Amino acid sequence: MEPIHTEIVVVGAGPGGYAAAFYAADLGRKVLLVERDQRLGGVCLTRGCIPSKALLYAAHTVTSARESERRGISFGPPTIDVAKLRAWKESILTRLSGGIAQLAKLRGVQVLHGRGYFEDSRTLRLETEQGQQFINYDHAIIAVGSKPAMPKAWDLGNPRIMTSNEALEVEEVPESLLVIGGGYIGMELGTVYASLGSKVVLVEALETILAGADPDLVRPIIAYAYKAFKEVRLTTKVGKMATSGKHIKVEFDLDGQKKEELYDRVLVAVGRSPNADDMGLENTKVSFDDRGFIHVNEKQQTTDPAIYAIGDIVGGVMLAHKAAKEARIAVEVIAGQDSAFVDITIPAVVFTDPEVAWCGLTEAEAKAKGLEVRVAKFPWAASGRALSFDRPEGLTKLIIEPETERILGVGIVGTGAGELISEGVLAVEMGATAKDLALAVHPHPTLSETLMEAAEAFYGQATHTFARKRLQ
Repeated sequence: MEPIHTEIVVVGAGPGGYAAAFYAADLGRKVLLVERDQRLGGVCLTRGCIPSKALLYAAHTVTSARESERRGISFGPPTIDVAKLRAWKESILTRLSGGIAQLAKLRGVQVLHGRGYFEDSRTLRLETEQGQQFINYDHAIIAVGSKPAMPKAWDLGNPRIMTSNEALEVEEVPESLLVIGGGYIGMELGTVYASLGSKVVLVEALETILAGADPDLVRPIIAYAYKAFKEVRLTTKVGKMATSGKHIKVEFDLDGQKKEELYDRVLVAVGRSPNADDMGLENTKVSFDDRGFIHVNEKQQTTDPAIYAIGDIVGGVMLAHKAAKEARIAVEVIAGQDSAFVDITIPAVVFTDPEVAWCGLTEAEAKAKGLEVRVAKFPWAASGRALSFDRPEGLTKLIIEPETERILGVGIVGTGAGELISEGVLAVEMGATAKDLALAVHPHPTLSETLMEAAEAFYGQATHTFARKRLQ
């Protein structure tokens, strides 16, 4: 086949890749989008963000029904039809992936399915079931994402040892499940399986779970984990694993003592690694760090002038919305605009029960940097809306610069924190002050009021909680 020429080829059709392709097309560029899977959407849509949130929603209905007993409304024990649950989840993925394909068609973005391999800095070889196709391009954007990390010592080739990929398939609800890793993946999927009926043991090597969030925001989640999981073990290391009949035998190091236990399944959630292997990038000028992530500058440019990279493949926080922002920056730079990933507020959300979200500067980061900040808090126990749906354990906090009263960071834990954090992002991005937030009228009764009242608490004027007036 004759080589195809395009202005921009995007390799990887996840939230970074398709965002880049669509935006470039919107700017009038000729774009070709390459995806290895038959379904568009990347890890986020097929094996990450979307399926996990669908399952978390299903799990929440179980939890909500159970909790309703104390409010005088009782349901029978839930019956879990795993096949039907899996089919419902898959229908969501199919619908969203189809929508992306339709948007590509409407924008004139050509989509090719196959494995991309760089022959050189200007040529991509596409390997498909029908054969090979060569693509010549002016610029390439690499957006191939990441995959779950699996330490070699635990990779026994036994399907009972899962990564998030397999856990999201929900082949069964195991009676006993060991979750290794107290980060967002371990906590979210542990929540799903515990709600569906598994006896979950969570193991974390550090002294706390969700280490990136402030301790006061994590506290309600730890309380939930101790209640919902069979056991939570912090500062615990996992050693060897071995197949033992229909179980996995796991060795633990507990305070210097070796202990062995049997589990029906094990979920390994200890991070993610880049998908840069076997792409032919050694034939280009692209360089990598010592963990295999692609080096980029603030303009998403690699060390090869023709190639850009975005999303998980460049490291840092591995979030779909970060990849989508980087996509726009890369396209704008290619289009000759002055754009860079500098001073951009990227929110983080963990969809546990309750949810936790934060953006900008955290209290822990301020302390580590020796920065003087003031912290204003509003407890959800004082929120009529939180009490009305029986979830008063939340907290909203603002990190404020003392001299300017500018909001440097926002943290929220509680039901719907992931939806509420966007107001915090806007406040940080716009350089809003605590006074700006306090003067903005929020509807009552809502959880959004907690942001306003946290700002009012900074001045000692919050209506629904008492805080001593700040000294002028």
